Amino acid sequence: MQYQIQKSSSADIKAVLDLYTEVVRHSGGIIRIEEEVTSDYVRSFLQKSIQSGIAYHIADPAKAQSIIAEIHAYKPGLSAFRHILADLTIVVHPDFQGKGLGKQLFLAFLEEVQTKFTEVLRVELFVREQNTSAIRFYRKMGFIEEGRLKHKILNLDGSLETPLEMTWFNPGFQQKRS
Repeated sequence: MQYQIQKSSSADIKAVLDLYTEVVRHSGGIIRIEEEVTSDYVRSFLQKSIQSGIAYHIADPAKAQSIIAEIHAYKPGLSAFRHILADLTIVVHPDFQGKGLGKQLFLAFLEEVQTKFTEVLRVELFVREQNTSAIRFYRKMGFIEEGRLKHKILNLDGSLETPLEMTWFNPGFQQKRS
């Protein structure tokens, strides 16, 4: 089956919300609970990503209005961090995991950073320390572990988790002089 990557727009808010709602119900991959996955949350990260970063998605070939995978990151908004794309998040619908969609999105995303975001040196994400399959995947994509934030995540059941900060460095980085 052929999957096509598309740039996300504000018109995709509802479909992205539906995807995130499904993902948060079935996995511990994203650091959100169901009540936090709202249209305001999706609107916020999509707007920031469209304005200062990258947002891609893959629609379901059988249902064009349904998004089955999404990736985004954006610049934090401070001048000192203008060389960073932060809050990188990728989600794949549980029914479509293991089909290479995440890798396809990541490769397109990183290619765009290298060729069109040459002012960006760093792409940053957080991943739960227990999510070993995601950590392996990010390492294969060229991310390195930069740090551990011991017990930063307090789960609803009272347990604590440690997220890892992982970073990809853009080989196409060209520092712009102001």
